[in-house]
Amino acid sequence: MPKAKAGGPRGPFVLDTHAWIWVLEGRRKELSNVTIQLIEEAAGKAQLVVSAISVWEVAMLEAKGRISLSRAVDEWVAAALTAPGLRLVELSPEIALESARLPGEPPKDPADRMIVATTRVLGATLVTCDEEILHYGASGHVRVRNGRSRS
Repeated sequence: MPKAKAGGPRGPFVLDTHAWIWVLEGRRKELSNVTIQLIEEAAGKAQLVVSAISVWEVAMLEAKGRISLSRAVDEWVAAALTAPGLRLVELSPEIALESARLPGEPPKDPADRMIVATTRVLGATLVTCDEEILHYGASGHVRVRNGRSRS
C-alpha cells in the first residue's frame, strides 16, 4: 500500500471535518486566502475529498450542540456531499486497518486517525488546522496543509 510522505501540498486534498464545515458554511475567514484558493482549484479538478467519518463527526458535533449548521444536519450533509468537485471516500477495510497501524505517535481521536489513514491511503494532502494532526504531519507521517498558513 503506498504511503504519503510529508512535503509540499499535493492533490487530491482531503478536507478535515472542521475545514469542510467552514467552507460549506461560508466561514472562509477561518482559513487563509491561499488555502481557499487551493481548495477551489482542487474542486475545479475534482480533487477534493471528504472522509465518510467526517459525516459521522458532523452529526455528533451537531447532536452535542458543539456546532450549529445553517439547516438540519441531514439536509446539510446531503447538500454538502453534492458540492462541485467534492467526493466522499467510504471507510474501506484498507483505511480501517491503516488507522490502527499508523506509524509514530498518531492522533488519539479515532475520527482523526480515520481521516489521516484516508489521506495516507489516497496519497493525498490533508487540509487541517488541528494542531495534533499538524504536528503528526511535521513528523513526516502524513502530508498536511495548515489551513491557516499564508504560504
